[in-house]
Amino acid sequence: MGSFDFITFFFLIAAVVIFLQLRSVLGRRTGNERPPFDPYSPRDIAKGPEASDNGKVVQLPRRESAAEDESRYAAIETVAKAGTPLNTQLRVLSDADANFDPSEFLNGAKMAYEMIVMAFADGDRKTLKGLLSREVYEGFDAAITDREAKGEVVKSTFVGIEKADIVHAELKDNEENITVRIISQLISATYDKEGKLIDGDADSVAEVNDLWTFSRDIRSRDPNWKLIATESEN
Repeated sequence: MGSFDFITFFFLIAAVVIFLQLRSVLGRRTGNERPPFDPYSPRDIAKGPEASDNGKVVQLPRRESAAEDESRYAAIETVAKAGTPLNTQLRVLSDADANFDPSEFLNGAKMAYEMIVMAFADGDRKTLKGLLSREVYEGFDAAITDREAKGEVVKSTFVGIEKADIVHAELKDNEENITVRIISQLISATYDKEGKLIDGDADSVAEVNDLWTFSRDIRSRDPNWKLIATESEN
């Protein structure tokens, strides 16, 4: 009987040791384990099978919903009718730049127009340099320099913008280019160094029709647009 008890005790000890070894190898459940991937679970569909064994998830590019697309396109239709070439052009810009809003752009373009017109009249190169492309700035700077050399003075009063419309838009080499037709009212008179009026009229409002093209690099964090081309329709 004693021998039987000793053998039973020996196997009991051996079973306990084996159990402890298996437990150390396989580990214990702590309640924090990730459940197995279930392709039919909404939670796991959102994660996708990209979840690796180390808990890292490969993030796929976020795709905007159809509702978000339509919302952006609806904003475009406030300035360009659906189905028109301009609407298509603006959609291309919107697809490339999710932050593009045509109405906000027009408001900014009108503000920039007034600032540029008045800065040119005042010879304010600092303001012009921040709003113009290098090529356009060089042209404005040359005109101001010539005016200063002749001793001429321009006196202007900006009355306001009667109308501003986007007439063309394109995406070229990562640059958004938008042309705006602006009809403004301005009182402007130029005097020579003796104070004699040589151009314009100090007492009447003139209507000015311009085509200005603004540009912005979509890769830049700078949200500001710069004037890259000017054309007068007067």
